[in-house]
Amino acid sequence: MFFVDILEFEGLGNRSYLSGGPRSAVVIDPPRDIDQVIAAAARRGVRIAFVAETHVHNDYVTGGLELARVTGARYLVPAAAHVSFARTPVADGDTVTVDEGLVLRALATPGHTPHHTSYVLTEDGRGVAAFTGGSLLIGTVGRPDLVEPRLTEQLARAQHASAHRLADELDDEVPVLPTHGFGSFCSSSPAEGDATTIGQERATNDALVLDVDTFVAQILAGLDDVPAYYTHMGPANAAGPAPVDLTPPGRADAEEIASRLAAGEWVVDLRSSMAFAEGHVAGSFNFEGEGKLATYLAWLIPWGKPVTLLADTPEQITDAQRELTRVGIDRPAAAATGDPGTWVRAGEQLASFLRARFADLADARERGDDVVVLDVRRDSERAGGFIDGSVHIPIHELHGRIGEVPAGTVWVHCAAGMRAAIAASLLDAAGRDVVAIDDGFDAATEAGLILTRPDGTD
Repeated sequence: MFFVDILEFEGLGNRSYLSGGPRSAVVIDPPRDIDQVIAAAARRGVRIAFVAETHVHNDYVTGGLELARVTGARYLVPAAAHVSFARTPVADGDTVTVDEGLVLRALATPGHTPHHTSYVLTEDGRGVAAFTGGSLLIGTVGRPDLVEPRLTEQLARAQHASAHRLADELDDEVPVLPTHGFGSFCSSSPAEGDATTIGQERATNDALVLDVDTFVAQILAGLDDVPAYYTHMGPANAAGPAPVDLTPPGRADAEEIASRLAAGEWVVDLRSSMAFAEGHVAGSFNFEGEGKLATYLAWLIPWGKPVTLLADTPEQITDAQRELTRVGIDRPAAAATGDPGTWVRAGEQLASFLRARFADLADARERGDDVVVLDVRRDSERAGGFIDGSVHIPIHELHGRIGEVPAGTVWVHCAAGMRAAIAASLLDAAGRDVVAIDDGFDAATEAGLILTRPDGTD
């Protein structure tokens, strides 16, 4: 009897899988921090016989090479992928026996990358699971624009063909188990739900419902911004990532924190946006540990810039350190926990700023206050409507464009509050008077604020 265990990584919107039988198993698209994969195998009492990559990943650093080295597993990597390390190259139709009666078959599914490969697990010759990586996702497909702009349309067409190949070769009841699509920016559009089958996708997925030309036009029109750190992930994975060091970073006192800030390093406060607004080290940035920490910190930070982490507890530092290694931010320069008052030197005060709702913004405008409304959502979000008179700078561009924000008190908002909190911390660190709007964007109209669209309609 086979099993499939899901390893979920909500911060990046990805999954890895441990699958096999009573004695041995295969790991699909493992994370950088392999200890949890090894622990999952130990709980099952199975040997990791194979580690399989669906593609050279663009959104996170893989742990596949190190996991194969530590466990002695064969490392299966698509033959067409250009990598600098020894591996077992797999081509379309290749098979390996995972356990008695369990065979893993490689299925070429180009589109997300030119070499993308899905894997079908069969039990006694019957397909029982499809590990689709960045090919067929839940209700969508992996985006085709991460490799080379000139290949984007070609890869979009390949995605359509690959989705049809999976649907044609597999029975309706076969579970579709993708790596991306749970909030990952590798997904070409937002995915809904957390489980699906070939039959469900056959009935609802645009790649399987629309003709190729309509599908390609739609997918190309819907592509959004690519996180900046993606440019570093592919090369790191192709070169062969080094093992991670998850030992605790050195403890920073107030003098060291001040020194690191003065040197232009990043000091990142992992506490809640509410706690940060109430009191924080001046010049520090707020990336909540409970939010999409790795995605947004890696997206915004100048690559290679040292990071000092601040948090309520050592456990929060540990969790953040683990998550950041998945995107190549390997070692915090230092860390501090506990009372924020101890993070500043004697005689210095913590900084603070206000938080508000859209109703408060409406009141401020009604009073005639000197208000600058800053929208930090992505272009695609703003296209659906924006507050009349607002300034637009997407969050991932703000750090380099703060000088473009008009004078006055900046009321900053996003769609739900998380990105607004990051943006408010960036503005506060730059010396601006700021109010962070912690509210859902739907509340803007409820508060009486006028929404317009890029075409001027409302």
